[in-house]
Amino acid sequence: MMTNATLETSPQVYARIAGGLYLIIIVFGIWSEMFVRSTLIVAGDAAATAGNIMASEGLFRASFAADSIMALSDVAVAVLLYVLLRPVNRTLALVAAAFRLMQTAVVALNLLHHYAALLLLNGGAYAAAFDPPQLHALVALALDVHAHGYDLGLLFFGVSCLVLGYLIARSGYFPRALGILVAAAGLAYLIGSYTLFLAPNYAETVAPIYVVPLISEVALCLWLLLRGLNVEQWEKRLGAAGAA
Repeated sequence: MMTNATLETSPQVYARIAGGLYLIIIVFGIWSEMFVRSTLIVAGDAAATAGNIMASEGLFRASFAADSIMALSDVAVAVLLYVLLRPVNRTLALVAAAFRLMQTAVVALNLLHHYAALLLLNGGAYAAAFDPPQLHALVALALDVHAHGYDLGLLFFGVSCLVLGYLIARSGYFPRALGILVAAAGLAYLIGSYTLFLAPNYAETVAPIYVVPLISEVALCLWLLLRGLNVEQWEKRLGAAGAA
């Protein structure tokens, strides 16, 4: 029977925790973006967007909470994946974790732009300083900056996924195909985000590429949560790394 100490240090336990947190990230992220912001924000109509936010203020605040929980979970996932993949290459595992944490920091700080919409709409001083059309335009600007800030974070996440995919494919205790899929997601994130910033007219053209990261992250989440890893192979790699 496994002791408590064994359970606390088991890579299988770490894998399952990472999978559970990844599920939170996916569910909360999709809900916040697809079922809140995409329904409240009306492209090209600042007044309608401001009206929707005020009419569903509680929902808008809930999306802020969901995104913040997603960022908090991502910090833990970065550390857990480092622990799981350091037997393959400690330096590269640290690089992947650092880029993922950088992405999380950008996304978390970027939430201030999301919240700025509420500050503008609820702040009496702002309402007195600007006419309604100007105030609504500022709200739209804050939300637009938030959207671009999210893509800025994905640049760092894309690099993290490329390194992570390489480590998973080389590990021997995760499926090689899973690593290739994660690396492909990293490439998709880089292409999508750089297109938005450097060639925005083509952003909608490359948008379908994001189906690759969706499939990849769901696959990684479910594998960690339901299958975990080959503990025997993990321990062999860890022992080999320690002896090197």
